[in-house]
Amino acid sequence: MTKKKEEKPKEKKIEFVFYAPGAMQVFLAGGFNNWDTQSLPMKKGKDGTWKAKIKLAPGRYEYKFFAENVWVESLPEAELSCNPFGTQNFVTWVK
Repeated sequence: MTKKKEEKPKEKKIEFVFYAPGAMQVFLAGGFNNWDTQSLPMKKGKDGTWKAKIKLAPGRYEYKFFAENVWVESLPEAELSCNPFGTQNFVTWVK
């Protein structure tokens, strides 16, 4: 009898976008990188929009942007989730 190999959910490249034309440095942090504020630097476009693409398996992910050494606390139209620190994280879903 042969065992069926378990298939991992297919990862998708997800783009995170944050508009901060005055920022000199922005990082992406979340559950996917243990909230490391230095491991995922974002790239700034000429229009002041910062972007980062990462591969994620389907699921729910909490994240934040870390700009100029400060957590970004508001993002228009973002889904929010309370965290244990009395602030909120942003939420994204990968289908």
